[in-house]
Parts: sequence; C-alpha cells; structure tokens
Amino acid sequence: MLIFLFRRFQKLKEKFIPLIRLQFFDDRIQEIQRDIAKCPTEIENLERELKGKEEAFREDIKKLEELKKKRREIEREIQDLEEKIRKSNDKLSNVKTNKEYRAALLEIEELKKLKFDTEDNVLQIMEEIESLEKICDQNKRRFEKFKKEYELKKKAITARMKALDDDLNKTIKKRDECTLEVDPELLKKYNFLKDRKGGKAISAVIKGVCQSCNMGIPPQRFNELIKGEKVLTCPNCDRLIYWGDDEALNDIKQEHVC
Repeated sequence: MLIFLFRRFQKLKEKFIPLIRLQFFDDRIQEIQRDIAKCPTEIENLERELKGKEEAFREDIKKLEELKKKRREIEREIQDLEEKIRKSNDKLSNVKTNKEYRAALLEIEELKKLKFDTEDNVLQIMEEIESLEKICDQNKRRFEKFKKEYELKKKAITARMKALDDDLNKTIKKRDECTLEVDPELLKKYNFLKDRKGGKAISAVIKGVCQSCNMGIPPQRFNELIKGEKVLTCPNCDRLIYWGDDEALNDIKQEHVC
C-alpha cells in the first residue's frame, strides 16, 4: 500500500514538474517583456534631458547674440552723437549773438551728457556679455560632455534591448518545448487561469500559505496537498497549487528551470 501511494505521489509530482517549469518560463517572459518595455522610455528620458540642455544652451547663445547686437546699435548711437557734437562745435564759430552762443554750448553739453550715459550703458552691456560668454562656454562644455554620456548610455540601452530580445526568443522557445511535456488537461486549465490571473496560474504553498494570494490553506486541503493524491487549487485565488516545502520537488524544479 505504501509503495502504491508513493508511486501515485511520484506520478503527480512528475505531472507538476513541467507545469512548474512552464510557470517559471511565463514569469521570465513577463519579466523580460517588462524590461524591454522600459528601454524606449529610458531612451526617451535621455533624449528629453539632452534636448532640454541643448535648448538652454541655445537660449544662452541667443541672449548673447542679442546683447552683442544691442552693443553694436548703441556704439552706432555714440558715433552719431560724436558727429552731432562735432557739428555743434563747428556752429560755435558761426554764431552771431550771445544767445545763439549759449544755446550752442547748451546743446553741446546735453549731447556730451547723453554720450556719457550711452557709453556707460555700453560698458554695462559689455560686462553682461563677458559674464554670459563665460556661462555659455561652461554650458557648452557641459552639454558636450552630457551628449557623449547620452551616446554611451543610449548605446548600452540598445545593446541591452538586443540581449533581452535574444533572451526572450530563447525563453519562448523553451516555453513552447515545455508545453509538450505538460498533461493536456492541466495545460488547458493552466492557460485558462493564466489569462485570468495576471499570468500567474500556479502557486507554491509554503508553511500552509499560498504564495500568490498570501492566504492560509485549510488544514484538510493542506494535508491532501502533502499527500499528493490529486491536483488541487487554492480555495481563495483558485490557482493550481503545489507543496512548496517539498525539497525534492524544489530541487527537480530548479534543475529543470535553470
């Protein structure tokens, strides 16, 4: 009788081995797919950061060019003022009355004051240009450094995507091979549960607790699970369950999955 029960247990265990392997392959496929899905987002984030740094750098360059343009315009204003001052000085030799003379002097003084204020404005702009040129130079070096880092990171992500894609194809192939080893009825039930349980159709029960829903298995069902006489499901989440504390089963499982 003991031999008969042992053989039944072994037979059930052998039916579960490929099923457990199948769940591991499906878990791995989901994990790889999640990792692959993250890669484009990582590249997009890098590109967004690169674009932001480039736009900030270009904006500083634009401000610098605007300041230089403004400086040239004011320098032309100074030249115009100098020409007006020269002409006003020439007028002094042609004035006929004291009133005209005082008016010409006043005009020259006002032009000189305006020229002084304008020159002071140019000096301020030149200081701004000098400061902004340093900032632009620093930002240019930082941008170029980040661009190199971006290229390296993008290359690494692309390589990781390829490696993940290769791993995915290999895992899918192993998964397909594994389905041939699963009992057809169990496979049908497994696929039904997998589609409705977020990809998790089978769960280990460790120390009397289902590892998928974290609910305790009733003592009677847990005892039946240990006996291994029939395929059981978790009364809470309805997933197929196996005795996760069975060291022999875990050893075989790891051997076949790896």
